[in-house]
Amino acid sequence: MRFENWRDEDLIRQAIAEEIAAVEYRLEGLEKRVIKALATRDPARPWWRRWLRSLTAPRSPALKFAYALAGALLFLGLGLLIGRFAFAPEPLPALAQEGTVFALAAPGAHKVEVVGDFSAWKPIPLADPDGDGVWTLILKLPPGRYEYAFLVDGRWVGQDPNADEYVRTMGDYTSVRYIGEDST
Repeated sequence: MRFENWRDEDLIRQAIAEEIAAVEYRLEGLEKRVIKALATRDPARPWWRRWLRSLTAPRSPALKFAYALAGALLFLGLGLLIGRFAFAPEPLPALAQEGTVFALAAPGAHKVEVVGDFSAWKPIPLADPDGDGVWTLILKLPPGRYEYAFLVDGRWVGQDPNADEYVRTMGDYTSVRYIGEDST
């Protein structure tokens, strides 16, 4: 940097010298303070604290990535394990093992019915005895392919989450369920 007159350069040197003088007191006794801190430090840390410190402060980017990946896999595995046991489906009651279960979650509904080719498309009411919003019906149906839909308070619900597939006929969806081994 070139200065036009020597006065500007002298002002800058003076400002730098004042800044150094202002913080110079911090350096006084620094060596003694460092030696004292090292002398009071306990060099015999337990092994587990040294190990934990090495885990929490990895030195290389590769180790940081490895720790992040291991942590993500650990959380994923733990989540799968918890989900598997905490949210496992309950076994069907003995009555449900004797027929085909039609179930629909419709909280707040007053009336839920199922219609299908097994009933000549006439409504059959579902029940919600405990009032939890899950409406169920168990029908004994012979093996075969059945199309059906639900009527929730008179409104057509053709896509059952428990269906094997869906068919769209004349603009409306119907659900399809296959019953028996030789019907697929």
